[in-house]
Amino acid sequence: MNTSNEKCRLAIIGPGSRGQFLMSFLVQNPKVEIVALCDIYQPSIDDALKLAPKAKVYDDYRQLLENKDIDAVLVATPLRAHYKIVMDAFDAGKHVFCEKSIGYTIEECFHMYNKHRSSGKIFFTGQQRLFDPRYIKVMEMVHAGTFGDINAIRTFWYRNGDWRRPVPSPSLERLINWRLYREHSKGLMTELACHQLQIGSWALRKLPEKVMGHGAITYWKDGREVYDNVSCLYVFDNGVKMTFDSVISNQFYGLEEQIMGNLGTVEPEKGKYFFESVAPAPGFLQMINSWENKLFDSLPFAGTSWAPETANVNTGEFITGERPKTDGSSLLLEAFVEAVITRKQPARIAEEGYYASTLCLLGDQAMQEERTLSFPDEYKINYLNHQSKAPETV
Repeated sequence: MNTSNEKCRLAIIGPGSRGQFLMSFLVQNPKVEIVALCDIYQPSIDDALKLAPKAKVYDDYRQLLENKDIDAVLVATPLRAHYKIVMDAFDAGKHVFCEKSIGYTIEECFHMYNKHRSSGKIFFTGQQRLFDPRYIKVMEMVHAGTFGDINAIRTFWYRNGDWRRPVPSPSLERLINWRLYREHSKGLMTELACHQLQIGSWALRKLPEKVMGHGAITYWKDGREVYDNVSCLYVFDNGVKMTFDSVISNQFYGLEEQIMGNLGTVEPEKGKYFFESVAPAPGFLQMINSWENKLFDSLPFAGTSWAPETANVNTGEFITGERPKTDGSSLLLEAFVEAVITRKQPARIAEEGYYASTLCLLGDQAMQEERTLSFPDEYKINYLNHQSKAPETV
């Protein structure tokens, strides 16, 4: 189907920093016409109008949804507002792109997914890794057995900053810095972990059975209500474990997902892979290693079994020959626009987004309740074996 002359008439609900980032890609797409903007914060509207000067402005999304000229909406509001807007948008006959996490609770996510199914409307979530060439190639290699049996997945996202934004008036604190307050957000889990936990179900093609974790405010003690230091452990039925860690007072290690098999390791964010068997070190390095072995053999903390690991000499290989320059955001939005125009929902896109949201919310709940939680059977959907069509609900 040739869609080169087709248009997606799109409305942006919540054109703040994230919304404008997505708009920066959309305005470059000749198939997109941004026809409406909606926000209760005028500076966001003013900035968004610089990108879409012809858009009609609303301060009530319900009035926007009454506009019959709008095909689809992109929802980039604070998390707590997602559910009502998305459900109303489906009822109004609109296709929906919703930023992650899609819901504030697992129950909300489940109802949103079912509304997508019953409405027949397109539903995308802000999981750009699903369209990132690095991640697509990585998953092809993982599923082909390139790295052997996957035994562990480590994910982490480290930053160093208070996560705050400038506030022109104290009365606007919770409106602008909504990510720091539990009435609007669940912090690092819904804002960061949502991206990385999706890697586990994608790589292993199944869900973890249980999750445990701990969260705390250890550094940024400034009145925020969400953790600045989190760690979760997800356990699959075969004992394989996936971890997520995030600290926002140290950025040395940055962000990465490390998928580890008995034959090798792959790091999708860097776009690199490393096999367990590496070429022998050059003669000089072998000599140095031999000397280190003799030295450390005599130290009680090491013992006679100590030997230098290979990680320091295993530089790995780039999957695509070099470090890619895209994170998949533009490709995600292009796919959404194409789906709206063709009225065809790509297989597993809504489902992967649904599970990414539910997994991060379950992790947050485990930390809040300080106990091990199992994934609720009533919120499972049968999608892992469906490749060519949208899945049915269990």
